Amino acid sequence: MVQSFPSDLAGSIEGYVALGSNLGDRGETLERAIERLAAHEDIVVERVSDVYETDPVGYTDQPAFLNMAAAIRTRLGPEELLDALQAIEQQLGRVRLVRWGPRTVDLDLLMYGDISQDTERLTLPHPRMMERAFVLVPLRDVLTETHPLYSAVAESANLACRDGKEGITRWKTINWHSASAHFES
Repeated sequence: MVQSFPSDLAGSIEGYVALGSNLGDRGETLERAIERLAAHEDIVVERVSDVYETDPVGYTDQPAFLNMAAAIRTRLGPEELLDALQAIEQQLGRVRLVRWGPRTVDLDLLMYGDISQDTERLTLPHPRMMERAFVLVPLRDVLTETHPLYSAVAESANLACRDGKEGITRWKTINWHSASAHFES
């Protein structure tokens, strides 16, 4: 069954979420995170990227990450969406001990419509997304070519990969067809 967009979500906002994991069964954790996003009554997962294995950035004494991105539609406000993302992290065992340290799962809100905001809790668009190949490459997969940032994201992702600034390799291709879709190689 294809995930349908409930009629009461008319007027919803498109958002973009980055997902990462480097502890436990990383692929399974990302799958569960996407499924929980899709199961939320106020969120529809429209597109998901491939999954990429990436070298850690910042705190480098930790295992490699799996990273991906999702394009969603939601009727939640930006901070309500952040709450939903953090609830999914908590449900999947996220513990915040070391900034940029190992984690079972990380869900970051990258963009929320064309909203720009900078509060103590949430900065949109995400302030470091254009600096990180592990965000840019999966984000490029889910942005449509008509998105205002597509060209900048694609160019930055291509440069980061070509220059070898950050180790990033495609790990798995995903065919997202429904709320109950499973990751496929």
